[in-house]
Amino acid sequence: MNQRLSLWHTLTSTLAALFGVQSQRNRQRDFAGGSPLLFILMGLLLIATLVGSLWLLVSWVLG
Repeated sequence: MNQRLSLWHTLTSTLAALFGVQSQRNRQRDFAGGSPLLFILMGLLLIATLVGSLWLLVSWVLG
């Protein structure tokens, strides 16, 4: 199974990894067909989105 992962699979795998609930089967799929650069970029994008959302929420609550 050496096919490339879709953007949707990369997003869901990155989200699952961030929350620590990635299954063994999906982790093996990711290592077999995923691009490390795409996972890194997706992780950075998700972390930036999380931090930005929290910042907006705190600004809204305190404002």
